Amino acid sequence: MTTEAHFKKPLLYISAPTACSYLPDQSSSMIFIDPDAEMNMALYGRLIRNGFRRSGGFVYTPKCSQCQECIPVRIPVLDFQHSTAQRRIWKRGHSFTVTERAPCFSDEHFRLYQHYLTSRHPGGGMDNPTPEQYVSFLTADWADTAFVEFRDRQRLVAVAIVDYLDDGLSAVYTYFDPEYARFSPGKLAVLWQIQETLKQNKDYLYLGYWIRHCAKMQYKTDFTPLQAFRNGYWQSLAPL
Repeated sequence: MTTEAHFKKPLLYISAPTACSYLPDQSSSMIFIDPDAEMNMALYGRLIRNGFRRSGGFVYTPKCSQCQECIPVRIPVLDFQHSTAQRRIWKRGHSFTVTERAPCFSDEHFRLYQHYLTSRHPGGGMDNPTPEQYVSFLTADWADTAFVEFRDRQRLVAVAIVDYLDDGLSAVYTYFDPEYARFSPGKLAVLWQIQETLKQNKDYLYLGYWIRHCAKMQYKTDFTPLQAFRNGYWQSLAPL
């Protein structure tokens, strides 16, 4: 059986500073894995446990000279406790049908993705994506990924892209029909992923990066307890 010790260490690079997408007046740099390096889910699992993340097949972690606001976070699902609001969201979402699909292009998915970006992230740099950009953003040929559909009868409400790791699940991205915003489909997707992680007898749901002063990321702290990767190890994130 192959173990992590047998993997050849991939080369790491650091990007040149660019304008930060999340915090005004900040610059952003990242450490990233050699794009030509051989990657698989076992190695990626080791990397994500050390604060890395993927965008498509691009594996990276923020490394900014004057800012450490991007903090990897995960939910230890055995300790998770629903809030009153989350119980309401879960109850409202019970009428939806949830189906896991292969990570491949779908016209129906792509139309919803376009509608979501136009409504929720206008001018955010992701406007008018091509099908090729959509697929390259969400999938990697080495990743164990599912596109999880949420449907109200036949109508597609949301799609959550999920990676399956040895020790848990990783929430890659979720997009949804803005007309269903009252159902909080983004939070509903996280709640479903928590339940799926428990169902598979795994320990963690990785939520990517949390930025304290970025409003779009504040929903992550609604899921408690939450662990943060700081100074080389995972530790509890104190309630805000």
